Amino acid sequence: MSRDLKNDNRQNRDVANFHRTEMQKELVIQKLREKGCRITKQRQILLDVILREECASCKEIYYKATSIDRSIGAATVYRMVNLLEEIGAISRKNMYRISCCMNCDKEDACTIELDDHTVCRLSAQNWYKVISEGLRACGYVESQNVTKVMIDFCESE
Repeated sequence: MSRDLKNDNRQNRDVANFHRTEMQKELVIQKLREKGCRITKQRQILLDVILREECASCKEIYYKATSIDRSIGAATVYRMVNLLEEIGAISRKNMYRISCCMNCDKEDACTIELDDHTVCRLSAQNWYKVISEGLRACGYVESQNVTKVMIDFCESE
């Protein structure tokens, strides 16, 4: 009985999230049309990726979008993000979120892209382990534990 109740609650939450996301999408599309933009298939895909995923950067949006449609270019992603910023739908400053704590069981809590375009995905616990061990190795901490990480991203991306 308890398992059925949990499944019902999860389904209700998923339906509510879907409706919220669809309402947001319609509002954004309306604002884009008011600005004179065509709503192309690529723009719809990008909007879906941005609304449904927690992307940390334009590059991450690009990688997720190209897994859906390989014809989407990086420039298209940057233009779309700029358009969404212009109409007030997103703020690049708010795109970068760290919403995990040490006890979080999220598997893709941190995505790191290297200069050879290799992408590393770390669970929340592994991410904290990397930070903690790095701080110890560099002499910043001795026996303290990391409880919170705040990042100020530069505006150059």
